[in-house]
Amino acid sequence: MKIAIIGGGSLGLLFSYYLSEKHEVHLYTRTQQQADLINTHGLHRIKLGDKRTTHNVYAAPLHDWQGTVDMAIIAVKQYQLPEIIPMLTAKAVGSLLFLQNGYGHIKLLKDLTVLPIFVGSVEHGAVRSNGNTVIHNGVGVTRAALYKGSENLLRELSASLASDFPLIHEDDYESMLIKKLVVNSVINPLTAILNVKNGDLIKNPYYKGIFVNLFDECAQVLELHNKEDYFENLLNVCKKTAENYSSMYKDLENGRKTEIDAILGYLLEEAARKNIKAPLIHNYYDCIKGKEHEREGA
Repeated sequence: MKIAIIGGGSLGLLFSYYLSEKHEVHLYTRTQQQADLINTHGLHRIKLGDKRTTHNVYAAPLHDWQGTVDMAIIAVKQYQLPEIIPMLTAKAVGSLLFLQNGYGHIKLLKDLTVLPIFVGSVEHGAVRSNGNTVIHNGVGVTRAALYKGSENLLRELSASLASDFPLIHEDDYESMLIKKLVVNSVINPLTAILNVKNGDLIKNPYYKGIFVNLFDECAQVLELHNKEDYFENLLNVCKKTAENYSSMYKDLENGRKTEIDAILGYLLEEAARKNIKAPLIHNYYDCIKGKEHEREGA
């Protein structure tokens, strides 16, 4: 299968590395400099307990996008989609798989005529060390579901991947994304503001109290019927990624814009629509936006 990976961040590098084992992968980056680095020196993966390994992957800047692929996997931040989607759909593309956090990006997909469209939820831990090196520091799974169109291509991709980088086909994209949204809504802003690793949220009894209260408020806004299952999943993710720093933590640390609008921003829109008070969600949304504002004013 000919696959384009859009985005040279941690997920873009991670997916390019693993998918290139079985497929023809073209990685599209924001800069010519990163593309040149990957084409010259290869794409390196560092995995806990393993030595550094390298795959050769073709890379090009996004402005060289040619289309004509079986699948384009969009691994950029949610706030970058309004700029990128028109570029992708201007030329022929077989299918699209979106890997964004949160739920706010779904409204951007409704009017797309490209078929099929898939959405995914990534449970791996990955950090971009430099332009051509990704550290795979938390082995998990990728879950993906059909948004509209036919499922055949997704099933083909899932069957082709090795056991160390599985793609699990889910039947219901909405429940899949909501489960990940709950995780992102609690872990990401709390770790970013408290300046801690994921596991500290449940190890520290005072932090855990905030953790539980924020979850309860998210569950109320989302009207979760099987609340206990969602909380159990949240706890399990926290335990499995205890030594990791969240993506929002890393975004603030590295001076990047966060995905807070796609995560807590979406919940605030839902709370307003349902006339539900959500003080904790408001507070942590404002805290993250305040950190971004500090950086912009620096």
